Amino acid sequence: MDRNDSYFHRTQLLVGEAGMEILNHSRITIIGVGGVGSHAVEALCRCGVGNITIVDPDRIEESNINRQIPALSTTIGRFKTEVMAERMQQINPFLQIHHYPASYTAENSAMIAQGTCDYVIDAIDSLKDKIHLIKTCLEQDIPIISSMGTANRINPQMLKIADIKDTSICPVARKVRRELREYGIHSGLTVVYSQEIPLRKGPQLGSIVYVTATAGLLLAAYAVNSILGLDNS
Repeated sequence: MDRNDSYFHRTQLLVGEAGMEILNHSRITIIGVGGVGSHAVEALCRCGVGNITIVDPDRIEESNINRQIPALSTTIGRFKTEVMAERMQQINPFLQIHHYPASYTAENSAMIAQGTCDYVIDAIDSLKDKIHLIKTCLEQDIPIISSMGTANRINPQMLKIADIKDTSICPVARKVRRELREYGIHSGLTVVYSQEIPLRKGPQLGSIVYVTATAGLLLAAYAVNSILGLDNS
């Protein structure tokens, strides 16, 4: 058993050698590596996904330390994508990781092209860019799972995976449903959303790690199980 095999031996006991081969050759793109996306990235890396692309324009701030994997007292001011890439290669030196300190926008959407990735995880904050990403993936038949709102919640057990048409309560999901209807899209998008009523309203959003991390892990789990053809119900 070489080192790469030994890293993922416990995973291989679950998914088999063929499953590990599938994961090792899988290409997953994560847009947004904050409180939700950073936990999804690390889960994918520790599952043995062999090719990961991460996209996020932000630098690490002190306010990120309560919930984001790349945020440390020693990394403040650095790009999140850069710190995440370093950490992922420390976990798995065999990982191919591509990191872009940029926003996903309509102008650079070519980074999400059919044939360049097997799955997309959307953890974007911007509604406009989120809608464009979702629409692009659905039009190109690229599998995608999208994170809705996790701010102002304290109960991770209220997080659910559902088709966008079956969501309720979540204000972000409501906005996404409305925007997608403008393009004639009513269903076919899998999302992670919370059925918990947000605790507070206002321009500043509160968040806590055990909610954002759980959302990220659910995103990663769904993507991995889908790629492996395992039951996500």
